[in-house]
Amino acid sequence: MDTEFNQAIDNKSIEKLQYDLVRDNLLQFEDLEKAREIAEVQHINLGQALINSGLITEEKLLKFLEEKLHIPSVDLETFQIDKKCLKYINYKEAFKYRILPLFEIEDTLTVAMSDPLNLFAIESIIERTEKAIEPVVSSEKCILKKINEYYEIKDKVEDINMQGDESYHWIDVLHKDNLSEERIQELLGAILKYAIKEGAHELYFDRVDNGLSVNFKHHQNTNSTGTIPELLINPFVSKIKTLSGLDPLVAEIPQLGKLSFNVDSVELIASVSAFPTIAGERISLKIYHPPKKLEQLGFNVQKIEVLKEALNKSGVVLVCGSSLSGKTHTIYSILSELIPKNKVAMTLESITKYKIKNVYQCELNENVGFNLDKAMRFIEFQSPDIVYFEGISTKEGLDFFTSLTLKNKTVITEFLADNMDDLRNKFSYAEFQMFKSVISCLVFIHSKENVEIFNADDLRKYLS
Repeated sequence: MDTEFNQAIDNKSIEKLQYDLVRDNLLQFEDLEKAREIAEVQHINLGQALINSGLITEEKLLKFLEEKLHIPSVDLETFQIDKKCLKYINYKEAFKYRILPLFEIEDTLTVAMSDPLNLFAIESIIERTEKAIEPVVSSEKCILKKINEYYEIKDKVEDINMQGDESYHWIDVLHKDNLSEERIQELLGAILKYAIKEGAHELYFDRVDNGLSVNFKHHQNTNSTGTIPELLINPFVSKIKTLSGLDPLVAEIPQLGKLSFNVDSVELIASVSAFPTIAGERISLKIYHPPKKLEQLGFNVQKIEVLKEALNKSGVVLVCGSSLSGKTHTIYSILSELIPKNKVAMTLESITKYKIKNVYQCELNENVGFNLDKAMRFIEFQSPDIVYFEGISTKEGLDFFTSLTLKNKTVITEFLADNMDDLRNKFSYAEFQMFKSVISCLVFIHSKENVEIFNADDLRKYLS
């Protein structure tokens, strides 16, 4: 099996000069020890750990390396490379060694490196290209960014065909030789295919002693389907992050992204959450299928009429059910079919699953400060008639969305409840009294074959 994409490579330059950081008063010794622990736990190099944890800025670290190694640094964000030089270093080498060719003068090739003391990388390129190599120092993050910009690589999961052998299992891909960059991507596609074959909508990638456990969740049960070997963890996680729009170099803070892929020519969306734990990052992936017609979800004409009436007046349309019952899927179908033409509908979502015609969908983004608090403060300036929020998890959020109904707005949201008794128990708390009084329609998903719908009058009987 090819080992060239083992991403957790050392940065020999920083390893060699780490104590100089302390001697030059750029770090306290305790901070250096902390960074070393972070690097070991998160399977990243010491330089990444120092920058990610905020113990030193990237600019200071680059300047330090420039001075100590007497090698100039370059800012790749403002540098125009000679694309003809890309032929000297292929994508695999560039990614593996964190190296980018910049320009050529006679027989000397100048390359940007995050680790200019990686003599093995330099000698390997010299031997193959027969060029003299002149290294300059650059940010590892910038190098990876520019590699993805300049090299032509596949940036999506290959289309998945569900036809085939009934005994199909993603583990089969691990047995193939030469598990290169393309094979890593094929492995991800194989796992997604197997998840869909097994009817799993939630996947969890957990670090275990011998690798990365691939777990599928069915209803309340989570089962391991196999383990990705330790050697492949870093390139595999990096591939998921890259395809989902996450930063592959960040492991110490939560990240949320979105992965799209085609199954039998139908586009599916998956939300991808990376969350740090003391054992390493845990990756959660939730698959969302395109919204179906309400009739296909068990809504007859009478139920649809109750929904239409609720969407034409103020109040809360609450969609309830157990975990993985299809609450979000049902709401997307409602938004796709039943929004009155004279109404302005907006959504507030952590991840937008599918584009909905004539609905203004808003994706929250903590990285730029667009969180729920800010959305709540400003959304009323847009004068929406109907607002969908994927779930209410705080008392402030509960009070805010309740207050919207008092301003003649319609709120659509979802709520986790295993059954009607569970819903009654949860709604018995004082915090829910006002919210409960403004519910105009309740949709309860007991199963795919059993969906109940209640108007305000019916609901009072069931929740009393």
